Amino acid sequence: MTLEAPARLDRSPAVGSWRDPVALLLASTGEGIYGVDLDGACVFINPAGARLIGYEPHELIGRNMHGLTHHARPDGSAYPEAECPIFNAFRRGLPCRIDSEVFWRRDGSSFPVEYSSHPVIEDGQVRGAVVTFVDITERKRAADALQRAKDQLEERVRERTLALETALRSVRELAAWSETVREEERTRIAREVHDELGSLLVALKMDVNWMDKRLSEQTRRSPEDAEDMRGRMRCKCQNMSRLIESAVDNVGRIITDLRPSILDHQGLWAALEWQAQEFVQSAELALDWCMDMDPDHPWPEPPEPMAMAVFRIFQEMLSNVGRHAQARHLKVAIAVAAGELSLTVQDDGIGAPAQAFEAGDAYGVMGMRERARHFGGRIDIASAPGQGTRMHLQLGLPGGEQK
Repeated sequence: MTLEAPARLDRSPAVGSWRDPVALLLASTGEGIYGVDLDGACVFINPAGARLIGYEPHELIGRNMHGLTHHARPDGSAYPEAECPIFNAFRRGLPCRIDSEVFWRRDGSSFPVEYSSHPVIEDGQVRGAVVTFVDITERKRAADALQRAKDQLEERVRERTLALETALRSVRELAAWSETVREEERTRIAREVHDELGSLLVALKMDVNWMDKRLSEQTRRSPEDAEDMRGRMRCKCQNMSRLIESAVDNVGRIITDLRPSILDHQGLWAALEWQAQEFVQSAELALDWCMDMDPDHPWPEPPEPMAMAVFRIFQEMLSNVGRHAQARHLKVAIAVAAGELSLTVQDDGIGAPAQAFEAGDAYGVMGMRERARHFGGRIDIASAPGQGTRMHLQLGLPGGEQK
């Protein structure tokens, strides 16, 4: 039975198509396959290969395949046959696989190709080569897209790295500036303590020594001299009292410069109004103050760190007006709505180009923005030469929307 089965299979109509498996393989594969003899002439090519280069199979038999489809490089320059890796496969015994070249079609167009060439050896002699090739246009397109994406990513990384380096440099410069400001403030306070309080305390010490000396002499004086001395001592005590009051005032002013007590005792809103009034009085400016707070429903006080940040930002806004604006009128508007604090300081001064507030040495502005950013807020500045400056702080208050 086993011997009869092949016989029956031989008589089956389907068996005929399998009698030339090589021809069937060549006809059914999607890759181009062709063979060349030692002269480079085509001895066979499958339909897929002929179709890829724009020919019918019978048109290629006997024609030199290098001159037909591999005669030029991707840039169009001539490709000598002696340098062709396909021919080296049988002329020098060097098999190859290449994916960086092109094949040329009948219409003169080209397409990127991946090909391999292997020598055909019969009876120990090289008879030619078999070449397989495939159009890799889509693969190249995908690789190019991937490379472009990679290049774009690298460019973005470079941009972000540069931005980060710039930001870090700005932070370092801001930190250095802040330290300089702190040292200058310490120096100023030390000088005031030395000049103001020191001189007052020396005067008090001299007055106390004078009184001690006079009191020790009191027992040796006549009643008339004693009465005169008591009058002089009362004047001295009054002078000492004035010196003590002046010392107390100076201590209070220095303490207020360090941290306004009104911020602790009466809250942020009162501290802002007090600071504005103090500033316009010293700078001799007209003030338009707008803070529409219902006395029966006052705005909630922000937490202490946020209140201090808002107060310092406001101080810096006023300081900018005093140093640069040359203004005559100042408008301050403060509002709280939907859980958002809006604080605006606007002057009618000389203004400045927008880039002046973005400069690397605009440390005051940088400091304000860093304080605001720390609490999720932002500083917007609008200014132009001759049109004054408007600084606006927008900051979300804890607790959400206010009723």
